[in-house]
Amino acid sequence: MSAGSTFPPLLPKVDAILVLDGEGKRLAGKYYGDFMKAASPADGSSTDNAKNAQSVEQLRGSFERQLQSKIGGIAARPDAAEVVTVLGKTAVFCGGSAGQGGQGGGDVRVVHVGPAGESELVLAHLAEGMYEALSHLMGGSTDRNMILDNLELVFLLIDEHCDGGIILETDPHKLASSVLLRDEQESNMGAERGQQQPVQGGGMGMGQGFGMGGDMTIAQALRQAREQIISNLSQQG
Repeated sequence: MSAGSTFPPLLPKVDAILVLDGEGKRLAGKYYGDFMKAASPADGSSTDNAKNAQSVEQLRGSFERQLQSKIGGIAARPDAAEVVTVLGKTAVFCGGSAGQGGQGGGDVRVVHVGPAGESELVLAHLAEGMYEALSHLMGGSTDRNMILDNLELVFLLIDEHCDGGIILETDPHKLASSVLLRDEQESNMGAERGQQQPVQGGGMGMGQGFGMGGDMTIAQALRQAREQIISNLSQQG
């Protein structure tokens, strides 16, 4: 491929980022711009708004079903994204299971959808980076239940990775660290509102391995765990 003529702008854009389970059901994700959006109602009535929202979801559901028909049964390695075309869009994904011991580490797929003219290599780089960051955050297990138990982190990851369709960060270690730091900040804000509860030393499993002694709040325990994870990520980077 000739990089001089086909390489995209320095800030690549995507139309959607989706996290799908093995059956193609959306666990998390965001659509950007006008992609898969129905026309706005003329009078802006609440009834028309409700119908419009329903039609948007129907459009997206239809797109995701067509996407699943293309990628179902394909396991893409974390470092080797697969490419398909759906409704004129280029979709690149990592993860999934082919039922033959796929190397994706779970049944969940991370999908980046871009314009037909977007570089497949760039989209693959984006999908691989986000998938690796997701794997770090989920402790290496990207299965459906793990994702559902940590949806807040998944949405934070999407926001750190992309804003309004414009890619902000692709390095998996930086993404995972940013998500943990942002989650810590939100936890601290919650603690300042009086939402923290005392945890007796040795009384919770999360204390094992982190040297908790005496009384420690949940926020403090989580902060200590996050700091150790961030330290490990920094050493790997």
